[in-house]
Amino acid sequence: MLGFVSTLPQQPQRSPLSGHMIICGDDALARRLAVELRYVYGERVTLLLPPGRDPRRPELPLTQRGRAATLFGRMSAAMNRNLGNGGNGTTGNSGNSDNDTNGGVEAVRILEAAEPSDEAFEEAGVDTAAALALVYDDDERNIRAALTARRLNPRVRLVIRLYNRKLGQYLETLLDQAAAVAVPGLDPTTLDASTTVLSDADTAAPALAATALTGSSKVVQAEGLLLRAVERTPPRQGEVADPGLCTLALLSSTTHDPAGAEGSDSSGAEGPQLLPDQEQVAAATGRGTVVLEAIRETAPDGPKLRMGGRSAPLSQIFSRRLRWSALGVGSAVLALAVASTLTTGDHPLHAAYLTLLDLFGMGDPAIGDPTARQIIQLLSGIAGLMLLPLLVAGVLEAFGSLRTASSLRRPPRGLSGHVVLLGLGKIGTRVLVRLRELDIPVVCVEDDPDARGIPVARRLHVPVVLGDVTQEGVLEAAKIQRSRALLALTSIDTTNLEAALYARSVKPDLRVALRLFDDEFATAVYRTLRTAHPQALTRSRSVSHLAAPSFAVAMMGRQILGAIPVERKVMLFAAIEVAGHPQLEGRTVEQAFRAGAWRVLALDTTPHEDRHPGLTTVAPASPDRPSGLIWNLHPGYVLRAEDRVVIAATRRGLAELLRRRRAVTPR
Repeated sequence: MLGFVSTLPQQPQRSPLSGHMIICGDDALARRLAVELRYVYGERVTLLLPPGRDPRRPELPLTQRGRAATLFGRMSAAMNRNLGNGGNGTTGNSGNSDNDTNGGVEAVRILEAAEPSDEAFEEAGVDTAAALALVYDDDERNIRAALTARRLNPRVRLVIRLYNRKLGQYLETLLDQAAAVAVPGLDPTTLDASTTVLSDADTAAPALAATALTGSSKVVQAEGLLLRAVERTPPRQGEVADPGLCTLALLSSTTHDPAGAEGSDSSGAEGPQLLPDQEQVAAATGRGTVVLEAIRETAPDGPKLRMGGRSAPLSQIFSRRLRWSALGVGSAVLALAVASTLTTGDHPLHAAYLTLLDLFGMGDPAIGDPTARQIIQLLSGIAGLMLLPLLVAGVLEAFGSLRTASSLRRPPRGLSGHVVLLGLGKIGTRVLVRLRELDIPVVCVEDDPDARGIPVARRLHVPVVLGDVTQEGVLEAAKIQRSRALLALTSIDTTNLEAALYARSVKPDLRVALRLFDDEFATAVYRTLRTAHPQALTRSRSVSHLAAPSFAVAMMGRQILGAIPVERKVMLFAAIEVAGHPQLEGRTVEQAFRAGAWRVLALDTTPHEDRHPGLTTVAPASPDRPSGLIWNLHPGYVLRAEDRVVIAATRRGLAELLRRRRAVTPR
């Protein structure tokens, strides 16, 4: 079934467009990605959704199409409203592009297909598509679709959503190799960007975890690169705000709302301003700021916490008392062996051997031997008597620990300062691992004993409360009254909201981060919670909103270094080649800066042959091979075509830099 987002009915037809982008998915990420590509990048988009109807009311259309059309309508109205009010006015990508009105061809069309089969891909025009995103919430389905698409069009750029990291690496190599075989002589740069495997959970987890920690610190860490941005409150009367290395954003806070109000793309002038110029910063009195506080090279990442394993550490099997007892017995045996060596003159190994025989009662009585030898034998026998109950206790404790290893831990008494995490699905599991990597105590709440994250929590020895969070006593069992933050990450908006409201009734100053999909609903929830609890930090986050920019940039053939949320907007960091970008090439660093769009932060001096598209690698410099990143660029430095720079950009700013040059179709 075929449909268009249009005010006029359209007849089903195969798309005559070439170079368009296809998105296949069955959840919020697919719709968000379509919005990102259509209304931010100005691309022509075909959205392939699974058909379905309410089994109780078969005459009603599928809510997937209804939600997609509603979201497109909302975004189009917001873009037109912003541009009508002046908006940023930086990219020229309005809600209506030339493709909208040229020949009556609409830029977004919706197809429905049960499976991403050959027929569905052919109807979507995969043979002429520039990129294809497979973002189903099922790894196996995405893999099957990727193999089919690569066979139909070896040149199409694939962006695949996979939760399994290791499988994703293997699949990326396989599909790139298939493209190289099918198209001999394919440019290596194009081949390297032909397949990208991403995980929305991995993309959103750092931002969600950071929200639970301080609510203000934002960290972007890529290979060899660490950027830290910090939210700063408005300066007091007579004080001057510290600009840090540079001001990345102005928050939408006012004197009546000291913690700031969550702003989104539809907030207009009242929302946060990304990448302001000096005049805007100077005029923004009473507003908080997000400043770039530190940029530095990092050492190679250390070993990550294991998400699985076959054994538990000794500290989880044997109690501390038993371990101290074993250490005492071992010290006594060592002391007796040394005493035997000193008193009898035996070789240390022979003395240790005799001591062990005496300890286990296997030695001959020391009749007729020197008195010192007899005394040591008696003391060894006494140590052996102490060893027997120690061994019995160790065996019993080991059996008990192994028996309970498969059971979930309960929150210990006296626990405080922890994070309560609701939901152990894909997102919650990644956030849990991230928090444990940062050594943050966590208590999880999950109503499904077979949830994806239950084995992970068990292996990481994280306390879990099994139960419905909406039921009385569940949050109390998680020690919510003594926690530092609540992360409500279930897939149901109303459940997250109910848990947050109840937690605030128990602890009014609790830091709360909600996972909400609907933008208007999230804004209303935030404003109400801020009004009711002005001194408590509240954040609403959408996983699809945090992950969509990364997937969109990947469909343009690039990768972003990272993203940080600024209220309900997203700031992106990327490494791009200066060549081919007239906005950068031949301009100074100061001239290349465009307020509300992008700012050059650093120059990458890594040799061209060692560069990885989209990623910055900081290698040790040597006299014959300079390498690394130059951060303190002079404002008068002229950017050359062979340079590559690290930039901070808004979504629309990066879209303008990466926007493809399409030939205008004659009428």
